Amino acid sequence: MTTAMPASDKAVSKRELTLGHSPDPDDAFMFYGLATDQLDAKGWSFKHVLQDIQTLNERATRGDLDITAISIHAYPFVTDRYVLTNCGSSMGDGYGPMVVTKAPMSIQDLRGKKIAIPGEQTTAFLALNLLLGRGSFTHEVVMFDEILNHVADGKADAGLVIHEGQLTYANQKLNLVVDLGQWWKESTGLPLPLGGNCIRRDLGETAVQEVTAILKQSIEFSLANRKQAVAHALQYARDMGTDLADKFVGMYVNKWTVDYGDPGREAVRELLRRGAKIGMVPEMKSVDFVG
Repeated sequence: MTTAMPASDKAVSKRELTLGHSPDPDDAFMFYGLATDQLDAKGWSFKHVLQDIQTLNERATRGDLDITAISIHAYPFVTDRYVLTNCGSSMGDGYGPMVVTKAPMSIQDLRGKKIAIPGEQTTAFLALNLLLGRGSFTHEVVMFDEILNHVADGKADAGLVIHEGQLTYANQKLNLVVDLGQWWKESTGLPLPLGGNCIRRDLGETAVQEVTAILKQSIEFSLANRKQAVAHALQYARDMGTDLADKFVGMYVNKWTVDYGDPGREAVRELLRRGAKIGMVPEMKSVDFVG
């Protein structure tokens, strides 16, 4: 579905666009073709801006970047500026962010505890509140790549782990309490929509459609040249060798990334409906996708 764009769609002069994404192997893999100038960008060029997802969420509220990765949790706060592209999603299909602890705990034990989180607008934080109940625990924001050490050092009772920490937490002898992607799948039958890409509406419909097609081409190029794209992504693979990085990439760059599909789009709408019900996101009458 294509959302409404500005009424006057004057020819936009092709220029350099800022493209924000996380310094992680899945995003690096996704944009391998663009980053290495192996694709026909139709006259556009892209300046890659690598920052953690919480920072990108915050920047989106100011409209800083032309294209940016964004947490689905954060999207309702920027929908006036940005529209979701139908490609570029990170879906946890039966897996996703995890809550880990130093000592074994049950889900019920997490209520009343202090939990280190990677950001208040991350989808992981929204999902955790949907599971435990809003206000049932305290939290502190810790950089995502420091959460495992934070918990191992006893600075928080539990940690909400995203990115490669989902595969490496056992290296620090931490215990898995709950996999939020698994819980969501069991609860809804849908994949958990963690993140997506969005593009500025004021580029105009023609440019938005053309650039979205280029982003999709980049994803398809990486999947078709997997070995080379994984090798490129390894520079962002903290504590992961080639095999583990390849596994991680496969978790979050797949058919859902090429196209949300009807289940993926419904998953986004269901997550945001539930988020609005507990007062964590504004209610949205519709969620549109372009491309």
